Amino acid sequence: MNDELAIVQTVDYITPVVDDPYAFGAIAAANALSDLYAMGAQPITALNLVGYPVKTLPMSLLGEILRGGAEKVMEAKASVVGGHSIEDNEPKYGLAATGLIHPDRIIRKGGAQTGDLLILTKPIGVGIITTGIDRGSVDEATIARVTKVMTTLNKDASIAMQEVGVHAATDVTGFGLLGHLHEMARASGVGAKVVLEEIPVLAEAWDLARKDVIPEGSYNNYRYLADFVTWERTISHDVQMVLCDAQTSGGLLIAAPPQNALKLVKILQQKGVEDARIIGEVIPDRNGIVWVTRT
Repeated sequence: MNDELAIVQTVDYITPVVDDPYAFGAIAAANALSDLYAMGAQPITALNLVGYPVKTLPMSLLGEILRGGAEKVMEAKASVVGGHSIEDNEPKYGLAATGLIHPDRIIRKGGAQTGDLLILTKPIGVGIITTGIDRGSVDEATIARVTKVMTTLNKDASIAMQEVGVHAATDVTGFGLLGHLHEMARASGVGAKVVLEEIPVLAEAWDLARKDVIPEGSYNNYRYLADFVTWERTISHDVQMVLCDAQTSGGLLIAAPPQNALKLVKILQQKGVEDARIIGEVIPDRNGIVWVTRT
């Protein structure tokens, strides 16, 4: 806008990943706001995007979806200022969101440098578990755990990385951890190495993956990444699928100089971002190849 102010705009909407309409609204809003946080921006306004089967579902459910979204936007210290709806065959909800940032403080995914450490702020496995919810394969405790992960804003992580100073960041959503890491590496002209044992994973995802409770989006990621990921031989197929799992409202993936990365993880854990971990490092490789080792 000028030398002191830039706007960041994003749009995202999803179909239900949980049965509770209020939780679905909150998840969809957190998911949509995540792109702003990945660039270090502060959300200010949002517009609701709604598709809803008005002839087959009660309007009270839509009210709960919108309430969940509105309260999550309020938690982000932003405002829902309007929106648009259409009649659809299944519920869809999300936001078109706007944030503010100083032009010199924008964090992009293309700035990672060789020697940077990689930080992940939320556990993965969300797509597998929500598929398990859809198939009736998970218990209430697991549903509560994955819902908490998806409804948690990336706000604290975004503020902390701005304070500490990082080279690059992106949010982990539909392309999965390795898909988004490959994007970051390719955009930065580098490669990456991640250590399996350091990656935070929702524990229930391991068993579900062994039972082939895996969404099609995760299989798509796995197939796409075949030419861009090199796996250590001992890593089994089901473990590979977890690392390729398509996420909804995942965490931030951040590249930072070693000293800043260590400081960032400490700050994040102090702020309650308990799953924040250093999961690997940026290495020389102009083709954006990701290497996955066990230890």
